[in-house]
Amino acid sequence: MVSEEQLTKIRDTIARFPQKRSAVLPVLHLVQEELGWLSPQAQDYVAELLGLPPIKVHEVASFYTLFNKKPVGRYHLQVCTNIACMLRNSGEILQAIQKKLGIKPGETTADQRFSVSTVECLAACGGAPAMQVNSDYVENLSTERLTAYLAELP
Repeated sequence: MVSEEQLTKIRDTIARFPQKRSAVLPVLHLVQEELGWLSPQAQDYVAELLGLPPIKVHEVASFYTLFNKKPVGRYHLQVCTNIACMLRNSGEILQAIQKKLGIKPGETTADQRFSVSTVECLAACGGAPAMQVNSDYVENLSTERLTAYLAELP
């Protein structure tokens, strides 16, 4: 399901834990890193690697919002909707994304380039409004800064 290189990383990660099941979060992250999302089959694969019942891995994957349970675009835009960001106009940022890309939260552009989601908190209150793009944070957003940022993406 994953490349040999990624499987080596997974095995090295598992080896760092006294019990294999304790590696479920980092292993899910490594699988998602390569596949882009965690299909039910990918979750079953992780369960097999860790010697866990599949339901245990499904429970973890479905609890954490950092795991994508459906395919996302090349750039996954996650806009914070918590109070600090809302007070600093994250709603305008979300509207600007929807207008520019023509998609709503939970959707992906037809070319599979962008997906947009709302998240409860990115823990970046000091840089509100904030957005996470894949694993990078973009803080102190304005609609102008958002437009410039999106234009710079390859």
